[in-house]
Amino acid sequence: MAETTAAEVMAELARLDDPKIRAVNERHGDDHGVNLTKLRALAKRLKTRHELARELWTTDDTAARLLALLICRPRAYERDELDTMLREARTPKVHDWLVNYVVKKNPHCEELRLAWFTDPDPVVASAGWALTTERVAKKPEGLDLAGLLDVIGADMKDAPDRLQWAMNHCLAQIGIEHAEYRTRAIGIGERLEVLKDYPTSPGCTSPFAPVWIAETVRRRQDGAVA
Repeated sequence: MAETTAAEVMAELARLDDPKIRAVNERHGDDHGVNLTKLRALAKRLKTRHELARELWTTDDTAARLLALLICRPRAYERDELDTMLREARTPKVHDWLVNYVVKKNPHCEELRLAWFTDPDPVVASAGWALTTERVAKKPEGLDLAGLLDVIGADMKDAPDRLQWAMNHCLAQIGIEHAEYRTRAIGIGERLEVLKDYPTSPGCTSPFAPVWIAETVRRRQDGAVA
């Protein structure tokens, strides 16, 4: 499929659009109707096509942008290009895939994390928090974990939804990965009660930080004993 054009890809995405899937996605803020398994299969056939990915991104179509993020070269983007893309990412799924599939693999990741973390746009700031959570888990050296807990304790309760979710994830990750801060992290979660009543499917862990921390730590300890 090396010669496939953007127009041909858009036509295929249009054929894959399912009104039932679109209706479900729209309830979560994502305006596309393409089954993600089929989208990934299309990406696999196309293989890496960075210039095609750039063309697809400019369409402003959610399914096309998701596909673009699967076929691009993450390391090929410049810092300012990724900053612009994040601000253009209108839907949660595009935002999440851009951060997780592209920015995390880009050499400008840390620079962008620092810039986005304090951005006045809460959706942009949520990307900074997501990248910080990644560092909490995998590369905490140099992070001020106590300072992060200070900010979470002061700001998470009244933060807009997507920023609040990202801050809550960071809170839970600190409690899970860093035993010396676990009691404090649980205490912040219990005091703020963010996502305490979030509906959770059977077999899934609640996103309420005290429960999330305790359950994950318990599973790890059980696995270590086994």
